Amino acid sequence: MKKLFIILSLVLLLALTACGPNRNVQRVSTDQTTDLSGRWNDTDSRLVAEEMVRDLLTRPFVGNFTSKNGRPPYVIVGTVKNLSSEHIATDVFVKDIERELLNSGTVRFVASRSDRDDIRDERLDQQSQATEESAKRLAAEVGADYMLQGSIKTIIDRVEGVQAKFYQVDMQLINIENNLTEWMGNKSIKKVVSQRGYKL
Repeated sequence: MKKLFIILSLVLLLALTACGPNRNVQRVSTDQTTDLSGRWNDTDSRLVAEEMVRDLLTRPFVGNFTSKNGRPPYVIVGTVKNLSSEHIATDVFVKDIERELLNSGTVRFVASRSDRDDIRDERLDQQSQATEESAKRLAAEVGADYMLQGSIKTIIDRVEGVQAKFYQVDMQLINIENNLTEWMGNKSIKKVVSQRGYKL
């Protein structure tokens, strides 16, 4: 009887594992577009950052500032607010923008507030721990001329099994000294997601 119970248990266990989900994982290139859910994703973040920065850097303020001051403008990226109806990793989007700004070579990029805090701690530590000739000076930071900030919003329209998602990203560049807005840009993305048998 005990032997029969063990055999039945093994057969049941094998039957359950055979009916389990079959998952396949495939590695793809990081620049390949993958849009599985229709939500904001890494491709949206990268493409919007590239287009926003490209538009920003072709505007007159860059040339005007450079010719007036004899140097490129110093820019910092501030807060990008998620005003959408879903979770969006805005820190990833901010990093995409920072990378595009830095790699453009058209403006100089000032490190974010959190990055600066770490560097300030290191600089303070050097005052007592490093040799006099290698310790970095205090109060020698470069102040930003402009701050880039913005928001991401969504509009959702749905009917049985079909959903239209509209994302709007608005960005503005503000002169830190006088609070004048030097540039405003926006980029929109629209996706239609359909799935039979499910309520989206």
